[in-house]
Amino acid sequence: MFSSAAGKHHVSTVDRFEFGRNWQQFAAKVTPERIADAEESLRSMLQMRGLEGQRFLDVGCGSGLFSLAARRLGAEVHSFDFDRLSVAAAIELRGRFFPEDRKWNIEYGSVLDRSYLEILGHFDVVYAWGVLHHTGALWDALVNTVSCVGERGSLFIAIYNDQGWTSRYWTGVKRLYNYQCWTRPILVGLHAPYLIAVPTVVRSLTGRPAKADRGMSLWHDLVDWLGGWPFEVARPDEIAGFMSRCGLVMTGQRLCGRRQGCNQFVFQRMP
Repeated sequence: MFSSAAGKHHVSTVDRFEFGRNWQQFAAKVTPERIADAEESLRSMLQMRGLEGQRFLDVGCGSGLFSLAARRLGAEVHSFDFDRLSVAAAIELRGRFFPEDRKWNIEYGSVLDRSYLEILGHFDVVYAWGVLHHTGALWDALVNTVSCVGERGSLFIAIYNDQGWTSRYWTGVKRLYNYQCWTRPILVGLHAPYLIAVPTVVRSLTGRPAKADRGMSLWHDLVDWLGGWPFEVARPDEIAGFMSRCGLVMTGQRLCGRRQGCNQFVFQRMP
């Protein structure tokens, strides 16, 4: 099940959802409030007040928001993404907040390319939030990501939760979204009340702002969720067992329970 032959599993760009196009639109709307939320997300899960003196690797950086948050927290950041529009979005975001910064590098790259990762070396914090399950080779991507974690380094990942038949349902939705373009408005119309309206009502009733967690956007998260393909899932015990065999110890987790979404984990490599 847990193959490590990563190099042969690259997913063609024509078989993928256009994540970068979505994140370009989101990056243009990044606000100080969203950045502050992203910073708090990193501090909370990593249990660190800051990242001064840390090397931070953002695997599949998307819009670049969390690379920006890590840089603002003091880290030296390396960001990469398989989607060239995501790379462009992150570069644009860096230009707005850290122009001509030599401690934040952004480039095209694939987590399934082991030779590329070997060149990068090891990092104090490796971050892959909601990325590895979109590679088409989840377990190979995990093997490669773990290889980037330095001694006593931390790995912060988020992987879609395996919810049995519910996950099979969403697999069908994502296939329709990507392979039958005419279904997209229908799928958005059918699922937006559940994925956007309900969370918005709950937040309004509890006095919380109508936004997604971690500084993200409800609308762009909706599009990412409906269209996100390839799509793989894993149970928390599968992730924990895999990391244990890789020599990493869990230091934190946040599970989504019965809701759709990602389970978040932080692991540390011990000497």
